[in-house]
Amino acid sequence: MRRPDPIAIIKAAAAPALALLVIGNFAGYAIAGPNGLLALGDYKHQLATRQAQLAQVEAQRNALAHRVALLDSRHVDPDMADELVRRDMGLARPDEVIIPTP
Repeated sequence: MRRPDPIAIIKAAAAPALALLVIGNFAGYAIAGPNGLLALGDYKHQLATRQAQLAQVEAQRNALAHRVALLDSRHVDPDMADELVRRDMGLARPDEVIIPTP
């Protein structure tokens, strides 16, 4: 009986071994990579944080839009105009309290 050639065995096993290494590499990145399954929880946390920030910025935007609407040149809110003129021009007396409207 003839002994198998070791070089022939290595050549025959090289392609499947390389394929297993490539597949293992992709599987590792799919699980533990920056966009893998383990990063999914962090992405959900970041999404919740960003949604809270978005709600806060939208509330600020709506408040500013309301103030702009009060200062529209076609129908200025008299209280808003009085508040701005007195505050910005320094016409408020020291004993007066100016309460800014939202």
